Amino acid sequence: MQEYEALKALVTEIENDVSKAQGGNKAAGTRVRKQMQDIKKAAQNVRNAILEIRSSE
Repeated sequence: MQEYEALKALVTEIENDVSKAQGGNKAAGTRVRKQMQDIKKAAQNVRNAILEIRSSE
C-alpha cells in the first residue's frame, strides 16, 4: 500500500530531528512539529485507503 509506505518514510525522516529537539535544539523542535502535521495527514490518507478497500469488498 503506497499510502502506508509514505507514512513510514515520513516517520523515518523525522528521527534525527526528534533527537536534536530532545537535546534542546529549538529549530529542530519546530521542524518536528511541522513534520508531525504531515504525518497526521499521511495517517489520515492510510485510514481513507483502508476504508476504500473495506467498502469495495
